[in-house]
Amino acid sequence: MRDVIIVGGGPAGLNAALILGRCRRNVLLCDKGEPRNAVTPRTWGVFTRDGTPPFELRAAAQADLDRYPTVERRDIAVVSARRDGDGFAVRLSDGTSERARRLILATGLHQEPPEIAGFAEHWGTGVHSCPYCDGYEARDEPLVAYAHGPAAKGFALELTAWSRDVTLCTDGNPTDLSDADCDRLARHGVRIVTDRVRRLHGDGTRPTHLELAEGGTLPCRAVFLMPAACQPSDLIRELGCDLTPKGIVPTRDYEKTNVPGLFVAGDASRRVQFAVVAAAEGAMAAFAVNTELLSEDTR
Repeated sequence: MRDVIIVGGGPAGLNAALILGRCRRNVLLCDKGEPRNAVTPRTWGVFTRDGTPPFELRAAAQADLDRYPTVERRDIAVVSARRDGDGFAVRLSDGTSERARRLILATGLHQEPPEIAGFAEHWGTGVHSCPYCDGYEARDEPLVAYAHGPAAKGFALELTAWSRDVTLCTDGNPTDLSDADCDRLARHGVRIVTDRVRRLHGDGTRPTHLELAEGGTLPCRAVFLMPAACQPSDLIRELGCDLTPKGIVPTRDYEKTNVPGLFVAGDASRRVQFAVVAAAEGAMAAFAVNTELLSEDTR
């Protein structure tokens, strides 16, 4: 029986393991090696490491863990998990099982770009999900907010922090924009294009323009996708976590979930999806786990 099993080796899982290693907890960190940011050339917004490639950050964090003898890392997937008495049991992809008193899921989220030619090709290099992460590199360039529905207006206006050349593209979907909404967008220079998109074209490194189904093109150097429902890990559903309509876990203080002893940290939880925030959530979950275990051990 280990103290803690952590599933996921991104910023949240790695930082949770670091804090727990420093608490001398017996930790198993399992990671299948398929990070959400694998297609992203650089990780931005991490102090002292701004612009570091994601895999370099992971390698440095893994090296930090190697100095703590109570932390074990395995490059392996966790295929199932269940409550087991007062703790948890997980089954690994090699058929073996492990047990722990506490479980931290740092599994992130899976998001696919729209099924439009050219979007997948530029995913992470010109098609992005977060302007805070990638907006600065496209500053003052033509930007497209690919969005529809009630939140589209706010998302398009958000992009004006990085460029005054912003177009809201609804791809033929309803906008739900009132006349007042359209007037507000126009006042801030945001154009509205409702045509369907046929293809995203690029120059081999970055997007150049959208080809519209009804003819014509729309210049762009980056396309930002409005946050949408994502697919959480099957483990989250399997263990009975509450979920929001967008597929994220509405965690409580210190990343606690509705399942006693289960914590969810990182992009799969309720906060903004920044690498530095995910790392902080991992630290908070680790603090709460150690506090609970200390309480049990000294009762």
